Amino acid sequence: MDRVVSVEVVTDVSPDALFALVADPARQPEWDGNDNLAHAAEGQRVHGVGDLFTTTLTMGADRENHVVEFVEGRLIAWRPSEPGRPEPGHLWRWEFEVLDDGRTRIRHTYDWSALTDESRHERARNTTSEKLRASVERLVALAS
Repeated sequence: MDRVVSVEVVTDVSPDALFALVADPARQPEWDGNDNLAHAAEGQRVHGVGDLFTTTLTMGADRENHVVEFVEGRLIAWRPSEPGRPEPGHLWRWEFEVLDDGRTRIRHTYDWSALTDESRHERARNTTSEKLRASVERLVALAS
């Protein structure tokens, strides 16, 4: 079974406009195609690797999100965990690439290849490319 799910979409929207919505956790519930995020406090804009932001899930639980990859305007990835607990081993990544024609390639990836907690595997399997595509489409619409 493939434990890395990814989608790519090409759009006319600038990478900076798209990145701004992903790097600001308060905006993430607006584009979340999993319909899993309920809320994130203002003022948590991500600026680099090592940053931490907190989101509240629709089921009411909080998640600490540890930023592990970051290039301003181009790449951001984080590993969620329960507050104060070790990261269970899944990763969300967004990549924004400027193409030769001036358009932007968006690559959105959910990687659960290192997810060790078997109780989370069913939910991870339910994070399909369709849900990732829904996030990308909502993001593009919001940034347009």
